[in-house]
Amino acid sequence: MRIRPAEPGDRAGLRVVNVAAFPTPAEAHLVDALRAQARPLVSLVAEEDRAIVGHILFSPVPLPGHPALVLMGLAPMAVTPARQRAGIGSALVRAGLEACRRLAADAVVLLGHPEYYPRFGFTPGVRSGIGCEYDVPAEAFMVLELRPGALRGASGKVRYHGAFASL
Repeated sequence: MRIRPAEPGDRAGLRVVNVAAFPTPAEAHLVDALRAQARPLVSLVAEEDRAIVGHILFSPVPLPGHPALVLMGLAPMAVTPARQRAGIGSALVRAGLEACRRLAADAVVLLGHPEYYPRFGFTPGVRSGIGCEYDVPAEAFMVLELRPGALRGASGKVRYHGAFASL
């Protein structure tokens, strides 16, 4: 397996993975919209035998009142169902977090499974005073500081890109 940055010619492969991994094509549409509209963007694919078997996307999420903070939101992450539970998702998360560090992001937020993401260091956002603009269970909205202390004194609810409204 190889992880690399997504390229413009990967659109069809990204759609196939996202449509297969989720119950509706909404995430595939979200990926298209974010790739076209959001900057900076971290979009990585996992390839096996030149076929895309996984994808992860990170896009900016501002925290109103804290314009100097650079926060990235992890969403979505998809792995082809036949290749799930093979370490591909974990490899994508690790590579994506490293790419966010290289962009000098202060932290990453996500809405996800509270049993899965703590292995990467994510903790509930409420512990950091950071919340989600959507009404979600507190344990499902998580944050990971990439720069220690970056969130000290920060609080509020992150705002996702407008493309998320279609989910």
